[in-house]
Amino acid sequence: MITIYGSSRENGNTEELAKAVLKDINTEEVYLRRHTINPITDMRHDELGFTNQQDDYYDIAKKMAAHDTILFVTPLYWYGMSGLMKNFVDRWSESLRDSTINFKEQMKNKRVYVLVVGGTGASVKALPLIMQFQYIVDFIGSSFSGYIIGEANAPGDIAKDVKAQKQAIVLNQELKQL
Repeated sequence: MITIYGSSRENGNTEELAKAVLKDINTEEVYLRRHTINPITDMRHDELGFTNQQDDYYDIAKKMAAHDTILFVTPLYWYGMSGLMKNFVDRWSESLRDSTINFKEQMKNKRVYVLVVGGTGASVKALPLIMQFQYIVDFIGSSFSGYIIGEANAPGDIAKDVKAQKQAIVLNQELKQL
């Protein structure tokens, strides 16, 4: 299992909820804020294709492809995934064009989970983000296996979201059985 964290804040509410989900689970953790992932320059229709950005993207993509289960963890930023996560996902277009890694083939049949934490009303406001992940996962041939949306406004508030905490326990048990 691999966990991809998209938060720019260390030990924030999103990561705190993820730690509850991942309690006693062995996972490779990737914190996107600790890596350089350049924005995509769309060259899908260029004769030569994409130019290697010489950043950390391919190393992370290869790590992700090596696992059967992926947990994406992102705060809700302006009703979508964080910019760090969006840059990472946008670069998948580059991977889809790169025949040396067969990204779409490698991503087939993986279980994907999403964990999102946002402010007031996140349980409704994050639904478009969940749908976006559903479409992304469907496109690459993986299985969208579940999600949790937590609500927190200030540091530590996620501990007060009883529903998200209960869902974290359930998901933890599910992941332990994989």
